[in-house]
Amino acid sequence: MMNANIFAKGTRFMPATFTSFYFLCFYAVSLLIYYIIPGKMQWGFLLFVSGAFYLLTGNGILILYPIAAALIAYVSLRVMAGTEDVKKRRFALFFAVVLLVGSLAVLKYVNFGINTVNGIAALWGKGGDIVNPVRFLAPLGISFYTLSILGYIVDVYNKIAEPQNNFFKLTLYGMYFPSILSGPILRYREDGEQFFIPHPFDYRQVTFGMQRMVWGFFKILVISERMNLVVNTVYDNYTQYPGIYIWLATICFAFQLYTNFSGSMDIALGMSQSFGIYLPENFENPFFSKNISEYWRRWHITLGVWMKEYVFYPLLRTGAFTSLGKKMRRKFGKKRGKQFSTFLAMFILWFMVGIWHGGDWKFVIGSGLLHWFYIVSGELLTPFFQKGMEKFHINPKGRWVDIFRMFRTFFLVNIGFVFFRAASAMDAWKMLKGAVSVWNPWILADGSLFSLGLDVIETVIALVSLLILWTVSRLQKNGSVRERIEKKKLPVRFVIWYALLFYIILLGYYGPGYSAAEFIYQGV
Repeated sequence: MMNANIFAKGTRFMPATFTSFYFLCFYAVSLLIYYIIPGKMQWGFLLFVSGAFYLLTGNGILILYPIAAALIAYVSLRVMAGTEDVKKRRFALFFAVVLLVGSLAVLKYVNFGINTVNGIAALWGKGGDIVNPVRFLAPLGISFYTLSILGYIVDVYNKIAEPQNNFFKLTLYGMYFPSILSGPILRYREDGEQFFIPHPFDYRQVTFGMQRMVWGFFKILVISERMNLVVNTVYDNYTQYPGIYIWLATICFAFQLYTNFSGSMDIALGMSQSFGIYLPENFENPFFSKNISEYWRRWHITLGVWMKEYVFYPLLRTGAFTSLGKKMRRKFGKKRGKQFSTFLAMFILWFMVGIWHGGDWKFVIGSGLLHWFYIVSGELLTPFFQKGMEKFHINPKGRWVDIFRMFRTFFLVNIGFVFFRAASAMDAWKMLKGAVSVWNPWILADGSLFSLGLDVIETVIALVSLLILWTVSRLQKNGSVRERIEKKKLPVRFVIWYALLFYIILLGYYGPGYSAAEFIYQGV
């Protein structure tokens, strides 16, 4: 039997987090060298620093995983480039998909399968004592680089992208260090070639990139870290904090997760912009969404696009779904029949979205199937809502209707966040039960809230910071805030950016023994 800790040994020289001091030094040195060397050498240097980053932030042997993924893609792409034979191209695609998805499943989801089988066996009284004899340490960013590479292989197979003939360039695309921590998920036909062309120094783009990084630090260090204190207090002791405590902590977690994830995106995209590389946006003010479908068009945008393009639409085009759709239309009519096959494909899609977030049923439910239920219910109930609005003469495009829809969507999303943050799906059910079965509104006025980790001053800082976040988010609806600031006079620009920088330095949360918390989605 293989040693369960075969890959457990190793030394981490640099924390795998954007807010680490050592990471910022690493970035600064890399940026300086990047613009000193000739432009034609820049992509090679990015490959070098990406490899160095991987080696310095964890067990060095794990770099073999993204290199192996690039090698699998390279072989598959070379086969496709060298033949028009459908069978050979299909085999090359099958070869790559099986190896890449198989490695992802073994490294991340074997325990999920075993735990599910054990749970079912226990329910039937058959025991449930299967154990995983082999445990591998999953490499950093495996879900991000696997989806990026898989999407590229499928695009080449479908002849909508050109195959990359250089193995080292393909490796850089797969393990580019700003995106390996937390995404975004890349699409080669849109993002790939810019990694390999020279990028002369552009003062405006470098400063714009750094400004966006500062905004990301504000989100993470000032807001997310403070929200984390309240969330941990309640979620780690939820039996002691029922009722409104749970709702409050869940709202705090919503902002903790959003500011952490979107803040990391700001840093990754800003860092890339300073290198002259533009990564796709991953957030568009999701908490302003009026329904769940819109929410997922604004939250983790690149994951949603990838799932629709490479899972949902291909599923609907398969022979099985085409045949099923025809049968359902004959039996239930054109509209209902089409909905049946679409909803089934959506079920598979949302199951995959859920399990992508983690190999546990709490993710499958909270980030997947619950949202499928919301969307399907919304589709089926829309005619009833429309009739109700007509009956009571409510303008469906009215301002207050939109505000109601935003609050409704935020509430529904927060139910999913309970599952995401709870220790298990069972704990999430217990927390939701405790949230609705206990009525304790007096805690809003008797000072109890200040026992959750934030005193009065810290609470005021958190609220003011959230107000700043809300204001900037509203301004972003009318275009880039950075571009508008750029048009101001130099003293005004100076005051705005340095005020934000010192706000972070002075009010960023650095508790006793603090080290910047690793990004919540990091390494998935």
